[in-house]
Amino acid sequence: MERQRQISEWIGRLNPGRNFTLAPASADASFRRYLRVTFDDGTTRVVMDAPPSHEDVKPWLHVQKLFHDAGVHVPEVYATDLERGYLLLSDLGSTTYLADLTSHNADAHYRAALDALIHIQLASRPDELPAYDRVLLKRELDLFPDWYLTKHVKIALTESQSSQLAAVFEKILTVNLAEPGVYVHRDYHSRNLMVTEPNPGIIDFQDAVYGPITYDLVSLFKDAYIEWPEERSLDWLARYWQTAKKAGLPVRADFGDFHRDYEWMGVQRHVKVLGIFARLYHRDGKDGYLKDMPLVAKYLRAACERYRDLAPLLRILDLAENRAAQVGYTF
Repeated sequence: MERQRQISEWIGRLNPGRNFTLAPASADASFRRYLRVTFDDGTTRVVMDAPPSHEDVKPWLHVQKLFHDAGVHVPEVYATDLERGYLLLSDLGSTTYLADLTSHNADAHYRAALDALIHIQLASRPDELPAYDRVLLKRELDLFPDWYLTKHVKIALTESQSSQLAAVFEKILTVNLAEPGVYVHRDYHSRNLMVTEPNPGIIDFQDAVYGPITYDLVSLFKDAYIEWPEERSLDWLARYWQTAKKAGLPVRADFGDFHRDYEWMGVQRHVKVLGIFARLYHRDGKDGYLKDMPLVAKYLRAACERYRDLAPLLRILDLAENRAAQVGYTF
């Protein structure tokens, strides 16, 4: 309540003589929260409240400028209080892609999302954002044995299984790191794309990095929160590949090679996401993501079944699913 009182005073100083109300807009998996400011003339703004003891708004501001300069629709920044962790932003509304997507409007929404993504990727420079390097990719993979296997489904891998999993992780990293590099939003999916004009509005980009070109496509088309028939998502992926090639982006010359990169990038992401969702539940007490685990696991299993080199990971998934059924966990 103290921070809300400070925010109210801050908005009042920035807008002398204007009456306004504050209401929760949204929260995310971090310590950030968002408040909607509604002025008496109907104008709205959004305040990001990011306590400095837990969050640093400077990466968000840096990426906001990079993406804004790339010509995509991100929140405008009207005022900042870096010392206290407050940002006053334009309001991109409250309608996410997830809330609005239907089989009828999906083509238009995803076409807009791909167009924005290509703009972001074309603006990429390797020295502006942290590298999505081996260390970071491996740290994410390790969330799977540490949190999903050990804490969530309570499996203790044998020494042989652990060494096999480590060998698979090395193969995944080799494929991921061989991809061409671009700006990567890192959570470019239906909860972070807003239905706005121009469409889409893009949020939650503070963790952006410079890394594999297929990563954001995996986030978009193998979305943890909404599933599409594989033929349809493959059609969207092919459309992206053709457009990206024409735009001069460094995609693979052969679609088969590009699709393999995409599939193996998906394995890395979904291994990580299972670990993150388990950590959110067991460490942070947030159970809202448990219901999304089955779809993530389904994507992961489908990819592992296609590639012989991923067979050891598939066997561990078999163990995990059996264990989850025995103890009654949501998988």
